[in-house]
Amino acid sequence: MRLVASTVHAWLVMMALAATTLFAAGLPAATEGAMAKFTLTSTDFTEGTTLANAQVFNEFGCKGGNVSPALAWSGAPAGTQSFALLMHDPDAPTGSGWWHWIVYNIPPGTYALAAGAGDPKKGQMPAGAVQGRNDYGSAGYGGPCPPPGSPHHYNFTLYALKVAKLEVPQGASAALIGFNARAHALAEARLTGMYGR
Repeated sequence: MRLVASTVHAWLVMMALAATTLFAAGLPAATEGAMAKFTLTSTDFTEGTTLANAQVFNEFGCKGGNVSPALAWSGAPAGTQSFALLMHDPDAPTGSGWWHWIVYNIPPGTYALAAGAGDPKKGQMPAGAVQGRNDYGSAGYGGPCPPPGSPHHYNFTLYALKVAKLEVPQGASAALIGFNARAHALAEARLTGMYGR
């Protein structure tokens, strides 16, 4: 009886070890797929660093180049049909922050925007992409120009969308575009720059 019990115990241990080995062998691939992260990066600044003078607005007492930074992204989830990019300063003393840049209907095969793409006159946006009106009152990029004081946060948020186009009226507010982007988002990636004067 002891011999049978010992044999059964040994068999159970071997089966448990085999199952553990098979599970561990499959784990890296499964984890890697699950851990694919949607990320937004820039060659002009990194997370939490100061935006260069090239990106700063060139009016209202600010003297910058007003050039939108180069941006690139990776890890968009399956099913992404378009992207939307919004740049917002939550620290602006308006009660609702300040919208600096709004781009939507960016085609799904796009994975970067070149520096300066926020200038509608340059024609560097991918076909079909729309630049909304910022809080300076113009379409395209409007750089940082905070009042003197503590540095402000400039959040660049990229949404991977499950729709090919956002159904918003021409001249829609940034808040309306942002609402629709969030409603249709599969994922979002954020990159924050700082600037103060």
